[in-house]
Amino acid sequence: MSADDGEVIEFSQMGFEGKPWHRTVVEMGGRDTRRDRGLRDADPRHVRLLAQGDGALRMATTDSIAAADFLELAALYADYASAVDAGDWDRWTEFFADEECRYVVQPRENHERGLPLATLRLISKGMLKDRAYGIRETLFHDPYYQRHVVGLPRVLKVDADGRIDAEANYAVFRTKLGDLSTVFNVGRYLDTVVRTSQGLRVASRHCIYDSEMIPNAIIYPI
Repeated sequence: MSADDGEVIEFSQMGFEGKPWHRTVVEMGGRDTRRDRGLRDADPRHVRLLAQGDGALRMATTDSIAAADFLELAALYADYASAVDAGDWDRWTEFFADEECRYVVQPRENHERGLPLATLRLISKGMLKDRAYGIRETLFHDPYYQRHVVGLPRVLKVDADGRIDAEANYAVFRTKLGDLSTVFNVGRYLDTVVRTSQGLRVASRHCIYDSEMIPNAIIYPI
């Protein structure tokens, strides 16, 4: 069966009136060139065809890290926040490595200017345990609750021995008994994490807070 040019044009016009979104994608011969190129046409019911290889899961990190290691790293951050929010100070000390251990709380200005002065500096596991004991037994303070909101860690570097340099933003809210909750401390963690026989542990944690001032004192770990 054949048709002259006039009949083809007439049939095409009838089709365009029924489905106007085909108007820009149909050529003589009925082939949809946009679909051949993997593009989405004007019909909202049609989706773009994915090119070969689309849909692969990739980790958005600066350095390569296995997915399982990244999940373990994220769990370390989440468990740390859970422990300090619960006031479990003995558990807090166990997030740090035994061989090397450093915990520093420092204002952002001093950190960026390379100044050593810090609000709190603990440089051994023993000093962390002394701090935990002091919070429970000797430090006189007005008790309060704290609640951490911590972002996903961003991996900065992975060494050949598995040592990980990472950072994560944090915000700490404080609630005193009978008072409203307030923003207590906001900043970022700069961490070095190492692999131990107990899993990933913190070798160094720098809590760099943005404000130059703190309300009263920082009693509990950030």
